[in-house]
Amino acid sequence: MFVEERGPTPGTDVLIRKVEGHLTALRTSLRGPELALAERLADSLRELVVSTAQSSAADRGQVRVAVHYFVLRRESRGAMLPVRSLAVAQRVVDKVALQLGRPDLLVEPRRALTPALPGGDAAAG
Repeated sequence: MFVEERGPTPGTDVLIRKVEGHLTALRTSLRGPELALAERLADSLRELVVSTAQSSAADRGQVRVAVHYFVLRRESRGAMLPVRSLAVAQRVVDKVALQLGRPDLLVEPRRALTPALPGGDAAAG
């Protein structure tokens, strides 16, 4: 039986181009920690797009929402249209990564929470 190897789907290419185009635009206006965050967001989104290319429509839809949330960052035009910060985009991307079982793609991996002792010292393990 012949099995055809499937490459990236057209939707995958479009989403990756959207991420790349937006990141290019951000590189002209952001510096320092904000640019570093935008780069990490783009890395996570690209990997999510590629890793879900053959997944269910629901999984691909979640990734598409995260990409659009990152790309369609609105600029403030008064009280009616607030700015979407990169931090909010990060929360959306991290939520999708966790829902898809990909904690390795969290933009900022969560630190292990250790219970604090009354004196403010962390509990010894």
